[in-house]
Amino acid sequence: MSGPDLNSLSVTEIARRIAAGETTAVAVTEACLARIEAREDGLRAWAFVDPELVLEQAHACDHETRQGLLHGVPLGIKDIIDTHDMPTEMGSPIYAGHRPPADAACVSLVRGAGAVILGKTVTTEFAGSHPGPTTNPHDVARSPGGSSSGSAAAVADFMVPAAFGTQTGSSILRPSAYCGVIGYNPTFGTYNIAGIKAAAQSLDTLGLHVRDLDDIQLLTAVLINRPFVPLKAASSGPRIGVCRTPLWDAAQTETQAALEDAASRLAQAGATMCDVTLPDAFARLEEVRILINCYERSRHMTNEWRDHRDSLSDRFQTVMQTGLDAAYENYVAAMRLTEDCRQQSDGLFEGLDMLLAPCVDGEASEGLENGGNPRFAGLWTAIRLPALSLPTHTGPNGMPVGIQLVGRYRDDDRLLSAAKWVLGKLGIPSTG
Repeated sequence: MSGPDLNSLSVTEIARRIAAGETTAVAVTEACLARIEAREDGLRAWAFVDPELVLEQAHACDHETRQGLLHGVPLGIKDIIDTHDMPTEMGSPIYAGHRPPADAACVSLVRGAGAVILGKTVTTEFAGSHPGPTTNPHDVARSPGGSSSGSAAAVADFMVPAAFGTQTGSSILRPSAYCGVIGYNPTFGTYNIAGIKAAAQSLDTLGLHVRDLDDIQLLTAVLINRPFVPLKAASSGPRIGVCRTPLWDAAQTETQAALEDAASRLAQAGATMCDVTLPDAFARLEEVRILINCYERSRHMTNEWRDHRDSLSDRFQTVMQTGLDAAYENYVAAMRLTEDCRQQSDGLFEGLDMLLAPCVDGEASEGLENGGNPRFAGLWTAIRLPALSLPTHTGPNGMPVGIQLVGRYRDDDRLLSAAKWVLGKLGIPSTG
């Protein structure tokens, strides 16, 4: 295969074809760059792309022995993640032209495995709620979600096979759901976050946007230093708890329908299904997550607040002021609640492989100002559980609507295996 179709392949398939001599890093990179050139004016997913620099990397791959599992594979990097050879501007004029001296840990690891860094994807301002210019690839009049807006949109539009995102509330899962790709937010701390602009240290998680579930396994092998073993679907129907959460009434009709349809079809396919009701304390998780987010952000961002306040959006200033006004005692109480709920969550998974839960309120909203509410994914982020957004359904306007699968703390492999079974039974095709 050659030409523009190469940009539609998965990470795993690109790596295989390059290793087998069936294509080259240059050919794949050129296909991605051609797609960007054709589509970027309308999508605006990229904060920085230098074709000459990218092709220099690709040519080097083609003239070197295989460096690692990602040899020749192009990747997108969210623009709060440091890159030594590209700007890291964080969606803010404060950091216009900023050049970090070194790569973030995750960038260094994928470079070491042979990846081609295609460019920096648009982020909302400091990975908050003030939107960037990115549009939704399915409808440019609609939001791509935030804060990893450029990463999700670029992967969905076949500009790049995978991209890094970060999540403090639902900043990986929501844009993945809105744009119709797979989003993976691993157990808190699974991937190293050195070199990533902090938002809230108790919540920040590095994750992935991909079009093929197998790519998570390959990228994880590189990021946590373990052998790559292809992902296998669960050998029998998984045990799934249907968790509508205390937020169920806030879900729009299309989200409720997606969850109920998925539950029904999975039961018919052989999964063991049961309803799961969360303990009462879980009803406050999104409230306290917001408090933790504001409190911790206001401490991370004291320099920007002191010296560059006029360059912060009104939304961000509100977050900062809320955090600065928050009492430490209330912050501690919020942290204690999340810790208590995390411990209680182990009991939710007794006899279960994963939970099926709503992912987003509904379809992506019209206009770019509203990137969506983080609440449905945020409550699981608050207690550090692994979660996936899967692009399984569409809404009344033909826009993607995802479901969320949630795993037990530190049990990501079981979640991914069960998720592969789910995707097969729901008829979601691989792009590889």
